[in-house]
Amino acid sequence: MIRRLVLDVLKPHEPPMVTFSSQLSQLESVSGVTTKLVEMEEDVRTVRVAIEGEDLDLSKIEASIEDLSGSIHSVDEVSCGDRIVDDPWLNRG
Repeated sequence: MIRRLVLDVLKPHEPPMVTFSSQLSQLESVSGVTTKLVEMEEDVRTVRVAIEGEDLDLSKIEASIEDLSGSIHSVDEVSCGDRIVDDPWLNRG
């Protein structure tokens, strides 16, 4: 069971990040979404999207991101099991 995903996403300027995050947070089993701007270019933004919930479905999340005109570049973090393990070594960098 996936409890947390951190994704590197490329999205256009529209929809705005608030709308983008809000739409993702409405997905079944998603309890929260945090989106952080990593880089802004003329036509697109690179954002880091952290999603938490119960039994997350990556394929549904990916489809929703694509419906919002975005694309997943990479899956940067995955937490599975009964709880999320916070490892300080993973957060260095």
